[in-house]
Amino acid sequence: MIRTVLLILSGNAFGALMLFVRNLAVARLITVEDYGIAATFAISMAIVEMASGLGLQQLIIQDKEGNDPNLQAGLQGFNILRGVISGVILFFLAGPIAGFLNIPDVVWAYQLLALVPVIRGFEHFDIYRLNREMKFGPLLLTKTVPALIGVLSIWPLYLAYDDYRIMLYSVLLHWVLVVVTSHLVARRRYRANLDRSVMRRALHFGWPLLITNTLLFAIFQGDKIIVGRTMGLEDLALFTMGVTLTLSPLLVSASSEKQFFLPQLSAARDDDTFDRLANAAMQASLVSGLGLVTLMTLIARPLVDVLLGERYAALGPILVLFAIWQAVRIFKVGGTIAALSKAQTSNEMVTNVIRILALPIAWNIAVAGGTLSQILWVAIAGECLAFGAALVLVRVRLGLKLDRQVLPILIAFCLLGVAASTTIFPLPGDMMLLAKGLVVILFLATLASARTLRAYITN
Repeated sequence: MIRTVLLILSGNAFGALMLFVRNLAVARLITVEDYGIAATFAISMAIVEMASGLGLQQLIIQDKEGNDPNLQAGLQGFNILRGVISGVILFFLAGPIAGFLNIPDVVWAYQLLALVPVIRGFEHFDIYRLNREMKFGPLLLTKTVPALIGVLSIWPLYLAYDDYRIMLYSVLLHWVLVVVTSHLVARRRYRANLDRSVMRRALHFGWPLLITNTLLFAIFQGDKIIVGRTMGLEDLALFTMGVTLTLSPLLVSASSEKQFFLPQLSAARDDDTFDRLANAAMQASLVSGLGLVTLMTLIARPLVDVLLGERYAALGPILVLFAIWQAVRIFKVGGTIAALSKAQTSNEMVTNVIRILALPIAWNIAVAGGTLSQILWVAIAGECLAFGAALVLVRVRLGLKLDRQVLPILIAFCLLGVAASTTIFPLPGDMMLLAKGLVVILFLATLASARTLRAYITN
């Protein structure tokens, strides 16, 4: 079991690390404003994901008939159709997106990005099906090999271009390689068809996820859109890099947790086993989020100086706030996985509705000339409310006993409060050192209180 966990973590970590290195390399090679333009590409791609995300990959893992070749062929055919429709949508949205973000000269780049969902439509679903058998190697290869080649492509692209086009062509290359690799590592021959019964099943499973994706777009990209529209491309570059530095490692953890726990939770045959696994997953989410906050509290400013240089110096003092924001967001992952294993795909949708209520407040602050730190505080408050709602849903809909979560959560929020104080107050040297030491102690206390997770790992 430990070997499986390490395989998943190492594979996901390597793939994410390569994408992280790619983003850092591009940020160092081009101007801050050009990196702001490159950051808008992620926004345009997120629009496509919002419009087409039906959780087909999760369905083939969760469904009892997920090993059926006919179901797989139907899902792959539906994926092609979805990709083509998404590509057409993005192509015609290119002009409005560029106009809204005040960069009309890059319409052609958004139109070229419309190829990405079409390419992704031909992905081989065997890499997800094999997760049912706890075989994660093919999926991890699909994540790591394209990411590594993508990093190696940055320098040749820089020799040809010295602006945002480096990121544009790197993204296109990455997704071509992902699809090719998924076919090379597959066990089954690729087959795709349009089966109405499979499409109906996918739509029934995925419609709450589609709404959730719309809400996730508002959550993940809404703050970026607000910053880009009202504060300019340089502030957007700072904001995007802050998200990259803090969200990237947590997405590795969340992805690994989903790959590891979802098959086990879906296969749990009794309430006690399900309860134990779900509580362990929730505590794993808590620990991973706090680990990042602890690390950023200790090294945020020197990390920015070393990785990004003086051009991004303004990011250092507020990077801990980015970490707190993303950590609270990740706290919800364990409960979401447990709900997904029971085909309750609407839990995440409900919590996301609560989170987006903070966006109008952030917009008003930005329009009034507010700062990035003020935007971050609003985002943190929204995530805290959403996390509270997630706990209620897990208790009511899944019937989980949450008594084992109370102490770890209380300690966790004490840690977040101390970490936040290091950015709010101009603490003198000794007090700052004391605050950082207290954060480390509280992190260790959280580990000690996460007894269900420790028992699961031990056994």
